[in-house]
Amino acid sequence: MRRPHAHQPLRRRLNLYNRAVKRTPFKWLDLRKLAETLFQNDEIQRISYFTAIVRSRANDPQQKARQQAYLRALATLPGLEIHYGEFRERIKYRPLARPKPGDSAYVRIRDTEEKGSDVNLATRLLVDGFTGDYQQAVVVSNDSDLAAPIRYVSRDLGLRVVVVNPDSQTSTHNDLVDSATYVRRLWKSHLRRSQLPPTLTDVHGVITKPSAW
Repeated sequence: MRRPHAHQPLRRRLNLYNRAVKRTPFKWLDLRKLAETLFQNDEIQRISYFTAIVRSRANDPQQKARQQAYLRALATLPGLEIHYGEFRERIKYRPLARPKPGDSAYVRIRDTEEKGSDVNLATRLLVDGFTGDYQQAVVVSNDSDLAAPIRYVSRDLGLRVVVVNPDSQTSTHNDLVDSATYVRRLWKSHLRRSQLPPTLTDVHGVITKPSAW
């Protein structure tokens, strides 16, 4: 007998990307294959991927092009939806740990934050839970800000919510452990088995894995 259908909200920036694949050769990640690898006895209904469009920087002018290639590749996967937040860049002042005598105790930095992805994920999790769109949801994140919506879905709606911690070096946040039905860990072996082919095609032509990846 098959286990319940799983609806998979997946989050990338600062969690799945930075915590799992950033410094690995596994950036060309097939999210459907990853879901099927992690939950082999489940039927994957839908994958919701939450991200934001990056801006190329002087020290990495190809960053945006690489992301666009990856997003095109993901769009070829069946049952996958991409939901966009945005990056906001601000100038902020931060105190120095050891300011030199006579110098300013603060430094000005350029800070880039992803906005909207957490809210979009939480909203989707709640709305789809209210409408009975899934029997089990899987949230790939170690962000404790998501504990409240996860707790509501699991306790008040009585639906299963699995948290997958993408960081193999850090324990799952206690708030997430307490809120979810259960937690799992994402390992490099899962990523290794879940890679897209080097080239794919869509209506616009050939999609090629970035050489830097």
